[in-house]
Amino acid sequence: MSERNIYKDVLFGVAVGDALGVPVEFRSREELSKDPVTGMGGYGTHNQPPGTWSDDSSLTFCLAEALTEGFDLNVIGQNFVRWHRKGYWSAHGKIFDIGGITWRALSRIHSGVAPEMAGDDGDWSNGNGSLMRILPLLFYVAGKPPAERYRLTQQVSGLTHRHVRSVISCFICLEFAGYIINGADKNEAYTSLRSATPGMLESFGISPEEIKQFDRILRKNIFNLPPEQIVSDGFVVHTLEAALWCVMKTSSYSKAVLKAVNLGRDTDTTAAVAGGLAGLLYGYESIPEEWISLLARRRDIENLAARLELRN
Repeated sequence: MSERNIYKDVLFGVAVGDALGVPVEFRSREELSKDPVTGMGGYGTHNQPPGTWSDDSSLTFCLAEALTEGFDLNVIGQNFVRWHRKGYWSAHGKIFDIGGITWRALSRIHSGVAPEMAGDDGDWSNGNGSLMRILPLLFYVAGKPPAERYRLTQQVSGLTHRHVRSVISCFICLEFAGYIINGADKNEAYTSLRSATPGMLESFGISPEEIKQFDRILRKNIFNLPPEQIVSDGFVVHTLEAALWCVMKTSSYSKAVLKAVNLGRDTDTTAAVAGGLAGLLYGYESIPEEWISLLARRRDIENLAARLELRN
């Protein structure tokens, strides 16, 4: 890990996975089984050219951009608003995809609501809109005590998604990634995740009923589940399960993200989350150059990764 640029690993890992999924978002698994995605396509669902990434990557980059100057929740929130209102860190200057929960939260921040109170916290508000953008926070929370990692994750998720289930999903994703940057392979990382996380969540005062929502990850082995039991819709727990399942069931970046896309439905977000984790596991150099060469704003992403590296 010390010889790799983990910032490029994550940023390109997310963006390439996202871009692979954009043209086929909402298509069913059955449809994709007959005509699977095998490379970087374009147009399709959102009529965007090949290499176009969505809100998943835009908000990931907005978070990463803020972290180049340290941690300030107001700056992160304002970056998100700039994306929403002006297309900041969009692939081609304008947004074409935004979830309703995120739209409401960013509208609140724009109107002056404090960022820590902007996100919805109802049980119904557990879409995957904070999980999809959370990975750059790894660079700031790594090495901090567990309770501090959870508190910061809660703040960043809560900009749009404040319910504890969304926060836990983000925390689990970051914990898995944290083991990887400390040198664990995916099996070691997953074993450590299952061993340590339930106790940590209990120590944070989280209810047993909420922790139980994550039993398929933390009490069982997610990778033992058959494909028909993996759901790839927009519910945050399902997205986390699907992304981890894809990473655990494959042996390369390209296999992980293609498996994620071909699960269907929320193809871009499942592949963005899986892609960020697989990017960390296998490195930027493992991402096919023909995919990277088509990626929108490649040089800008490289520059952002370089600035993150300098900051850290």
